[in-house]
Amino acid sequence: MILAAGKVARHCLLVISALILVGCAAIPAGSEPSPHDPWESFNRSVFDFNEGLDTYLLRPVTTAYRFVLPEFVREGIYNFFSNYNDIYTALNNLLQGKPDLAFNDTMRVVVNTIFGLGGVIDMATPGGLEKHKEDFGQTFGVWGIPSGPYIVLPFFGPSSVRDTFGTLADLESDYLFKYIPNVGLRNSITGLRVVNARNTYYEAGDLLDGAAIDKYSFMRDAYIQRRQYQIDEGRTTDEEPMVTPYENQYQ
Repeated sequence: MILAAGKVARHCLLVISALILVGCAAIPAGSEPSPHDPWESFNRSVFDFNEGLDTYLLRPVTTAYRFVLPEFVREGIYNFFSNYNDIYTALNNLLQGKPDLAFNDTMRVVVNTIFGLGGVIDMATPGGLEKHKEDFGQTFGVWGIPSGPYIVLPFFGPSSVRDTFGTLADLESDYLFKYIPNVGLRNSITGLRVVNARNTYYEAGDLLDGAAIDKYSFMRDAYIQRRQYQIDEGRTTDEEPMVTPYENQYQ
């Protein structure tokens, strides 16, 4: 327990250090304040940092990735990581009191791993096993933990106080990120996961960049609405979930 607490503390220190280095940014004139975003000036500075990181590093690397690898190879890489993530989706569905969905997700892993060449081919979806996506932030929300203020994390993007702790839990339980003994292999896999994730919204980013909107506000509102919808959908009550007009494709 002490070691685990120490690891969490180190993650928190890294996040706090990065936030301190970013500083604060001015709020554009005419933008409406959000009650969910009391740290907007600070969040916008982190958002600008992430945008710069994407512009000068992630997007060029992803462009090269798309140029070098044919589409069927990229799809296989996506399917592999998606199959791996289904393990944690099954765990979180179980923790949320949804054993039927947890069984579905476990069977997805079994089918795709055995018949899909380790997950490179998605055999489960055509076979009627629906794809879900759950994480510890959603689980904490289903347990009744309030979200707290909206926050933009360096490297990770839109989040909340609750989801920040959920992200830490996700990282601590992630075998590919934490526990592969070969450091070089572990770092290579992590880099490939980042590029694969960026590739999934490669064209969507262009649409947002070209739109006459405040990109920060759009992504914030989309994130808050989507997360609330995901959590309401996961609660085992008779209350109707809040339906959102769009899905934030950046999560």
